Amino acid sequence: MMRIKILLLILFLTPISISSQQIISSNNEIDEINKMRWFEEAKLGIFIHWGIYSVNGISESWSFFNGYISHSDYMKQLDGFNAKKYDPKEWSSLIEESGAKYTVITTKHHDGFALWDSKYGNLNSFESSKSKKDLLTPFVKEIRNKGLKLGLYYSLPDWSYKDYTNHTNKIKRYRIKENPNRWQSFLNYRDNQLNELKNRYKPDLWWFDGDWEHNAIDWKSRELKTELQKDFPNVIFNSRLNQFGDYETPEIGIPVYRPSSKYWELCMTINDSWGYQQNDNNYKTPMQIIDLFVDTISKGGNLLLNISPKSDGSIPEKQKLILKELGKWNKKHSSAIYSTKKGIAYDHFYGPSTLSKDKKTLFLFVRDIPKDNQIVLKGISNKINRAYIVGNGTVLNQQLLCKVYWNKYPGITYIEIPKKTLDPYYTVIAIVLDSPIKLFNKNTGAIELN
Repeated sequence: MMRIKILLLILFLTPISISSQQIISSNNEIDEINKMRWFEEAKLGIFIHWGIYSVNGISESWSFFNGYISHSDYMKQLDGFNAKKYDPKEWSSLIEESGAKYTVITTKHHDGFALWDSKYGNLNSFESSKSKKDLLTPFVKEIRNKGLKLGLYYSLPDWSYKDYTNHTNKIKRYRIKENPNRWQSFLNYRDNQLNELKNRYKPDLWWFDGDWEHNAIDWKSRELKTELQKDFPNVIFNSRLNQFGDYETPEIGIPVYRPSSKYWELCMTINDSWGYQQNDNNYKTPMQIIDLFVDTISKGGNLLLNISPKSDGSIPEKQKLILKELGKWNKKHSSAIYSTKKGIAYDHFYGPSTLSKDKKTLFLFVRDIPKDNQIVLKGISNKINRAYIVGNGTVLNQQLLCKVYWNKYPGITYIEIPKKTLDPYYTVIAIVLDSPIKLFNKNTGAIELN
């Protein structure tokens, strides 16, 4: 009798347990969607690498780590970092004008130099550099005034700090297993700085770097994320926290195929350098930047485009011009960029595309002058209600070929684009559908029986 009662109890409780798990999983998924919504819709962010490395125009932190110069010579740049032309209002206006919806600034790179007046450590812009200023606070204020989202870059390694394990690629101060107390001293320093940034600036996004030097257990990555989420449960983390992040962060090389991650961001230099280097004039053209941007958003990602201010705080004119030109194009085509989803496969259109949230509008990005002034759209099972030029409004003529009444094959649609409507960079075509897009993906063509 007792066994029967126990069996009945198990049968009664089991469905409730499974249902609870499903509810928790569903709630977590909803929370993630809500948390990541602004990031998914933003599409463009501006990365800012600014530090003492801009004085001599050398590679940020790596120049001494890899032994190109000595650490002491690297640190002599503190005397030239004056920020005398620094205008955070101009910076924020330029970021807004580019069409970016968020920014990420290097609060501290691997060299340990901090842009704010930290109470922890003695290597920062207020105490150590010629500027004698807290440079981060006025920037954050202007970014908030613009209504832009704020991301803070923070290097996990600090190659200048006395209690960090590595000093250069050849000089190791100690091993964690041999001196765990010293490592804990470093972690305390790190956590104090991060809590300072968290409480003072309340960032929307944490952009970590350098996690490759130690594993998640040594970094205490899980604990760190939990601490930074206290009072800020919706803050977002990039992937460089030993896989405890919310999105993937490929660098420089745009993925050839769409990443499997739901959320991702390509971080990219505007020339070949992250920090300002006066000899690096290999700038990408506005056309090339827009190429990268369009390719990224068509694959469902964001572009985080880097700029590199000089040691006096001024932004190079070439970089300004590129951001302004990008901004003009973004403003004209905003409906096809922001709040869109990844587009359709190249099998259906010979180029990148995006989709509106309701999937009822397909945006086609046309880079070059099409032959016969026509583009080709294949395998769209929907009725096309209208096709028009985004930012212009010109309604376009359509021609449907290879469609027969006795088969579901949707045919091939030719859309005519008058030369006078072409954009200097990318012409964007909106295809308005009668319902959410339905793609024909069967192997058969029109003839099934003959």
